Amino acid sequence: MRSRKKTETPAGSSEIFEALATLEQAHGISMDFMLDRIKKAIVTACKSSYGNDDCIVSIDPARGLFLVFLNKTVVADVTEPGKEISVEDARNIDPTAVEGEVVSVPIDTKQFGRIAAMTARNIIRQGIRDGERSRMLQEFESKQQEVVSALVDQIDPRTGAATLIIGKSEAVLPKSEQVPGETLRVGDHIKVYIADVKETERGPRAIISRIHPNLVRRLFEAEVPEIYDGTVEIKSVSREAGSRTKIAVVSHNPNVDAVGSCIGAKGMRVNRIVEELGGEKIDIVEYSDDPCKFIASALSPATVVEVVPAKDGSHACRVSVPDEQLSLAIGNKGQNARLAARLTGWKIDIKPQSGFFGETDETEMDEESESEQEE
Repeated sequence: MRSRKKTETPAGSSEIFEALATLEQAHGISMDFMLDRIKKAIVTACKSSYGNDDCIVSIDPARGLFLVFLNKTVVADVTEPGKEISVEDARNIDPTAVEGEVVSVPIDTKQFGRIAAMTARNIIRQGIRDGERSRMLQEFESKQQEVVSALVDQIDPRTGAATLIIGKSEAVLPKSEQVPGETLRVGDHIKVYIADVKETERGPRAIISRIHPNLVRRLFEAEVPEIYDGTVEIKSVSREAGSRTKIAVVSHNPNVDAVGSCIGAKGMRVNRIVEELGGEKIDIVEYSDDPCKFIASALSPATVVEVVPAKDGSHACRVSVPDEQLSLAIGNKGQNARLAARLTGWKIDIKPQSGFFGETDETEMDEESESEQEE
C-alpha cells in the first residue's frame, strides 16, 4: 500500500504555541517536551474516538501549524469508518486514490469526543507535572552540595518551616535546619546549602540547610579568591550554628598568608560572611601537619603552653594553658574545646599550667596504674 500525499489543513492555531511558549518561560518546561506529550495525547484521543491510532501529528512551531492526519485504507464498502474510507471520499483528498491504498485524512481535533478530549487533557497535565519534576530535579542536582541564593516565600506559623524560591523551584527549609535565634521573614534573601536531592512520590525534594558546616566552607570559597584558585585550602570546619565556627586553613604558597587571606583587608571578607550568618563568630586558624601545633592553633583565642599526646597512640592529648586562660580555652559551656576537638579530630583534655587540684604527676599516675594491674 502507498501512502498518499497529505493535504496541509491546520487543525489548530498559533495560540497553542503561544501558550506553550508562556509555559516554557513561566515554568521552565521546554516546548519540545510538551509537544511530545501533546502528540501522545492526540494518538490516545484518535484511538479512543476512531478506534485507530495510526495517525500522523505534524507540528511546525515556526509556522504556527498544528496538523493531524488519520491514516485510512481506501475500500469499496466501508465497515470500519475509523480505519477505512470510501473510494469517492478518498478521491476528494487525493484524486488518484485507488482501492487498497492508504490515504492520510486531515482531522479537526475539535471533533474528538468528550472522553477522548478529557483523556488528552489529562495526558497533557501529566506531561506538565512530569516536565516540572524533571526540571526541578535537574536544577537541584546541578546545585547539589553548593550554596544558592533563595527568596523566603512563606513561613508556616505552626512549624516555623520556610518555603523558599530557588531559581524557578521551591524547597522547604525546616525549622531544625534554620540557624538558632535567626528570624526569617517573607521577602528575605538568604543563602542555603543544598546538602542532598531526593526523588519522592511528590517529586524531587532538595535537602537544604542553614546550619551545615559546608555552608561556611562554600561561603569562604566564594568570598576568598585564594581559596577558589587553590592557593589556600580549607582543611576542616567545625560549627555550632548561630554561635561559633572554627575553620582551619593552610596556604600552598609560602608568600600567601592563609589566615590573612580569609580575614581580608580590615576584616572585610570574613565580616561579609559573619553578616550573612547573622553575627555568628568565626575563628580562622592555621592548619599544621604537626598535630600538636594544629591543636594549639585550634584552641585559639587561648594561648597554649604545651600539648602532650597520649602514649598509646590514640588521638587524645593533654593541653596545658596559663591558669588565667583556662576558662577561655574551655569556652562557654565547653564550646571552644568542643569545636577544637571536632576541628582536629582529637580528644582534648585541658588543664591549667599549675596543674589540676590534687593531681599527681603523670609518671606517678602511670606507675600506680601498672601496680594496680599487677595486683
